[in-house]
Amino acid sequence: MRGLAVPGMPIGSPGMEGGNARDAYDVLPVNLDGTSSVFASYPARNPA
Repeated sequence: MRGLAVPGMPIGSPGMEGGNARDAYDVLPVNLDGTSSVFASYPARNPA
C-alpha cells in the first residue's frame, strides 16, 4: 500500500474539520499498482 486518500476534501475528514458538521466520506487505500478500494466509510453528521 502506498497510502490513504479521502477524495474531495469533505467537511469533517482529517484536516478539514468544520465544527460538529461532517459530510459522508470514504477512506481509500492506494495500492502499489494504483488501484484503490473502500477501506472505511463515515456517515454524515449534521448538528441540530
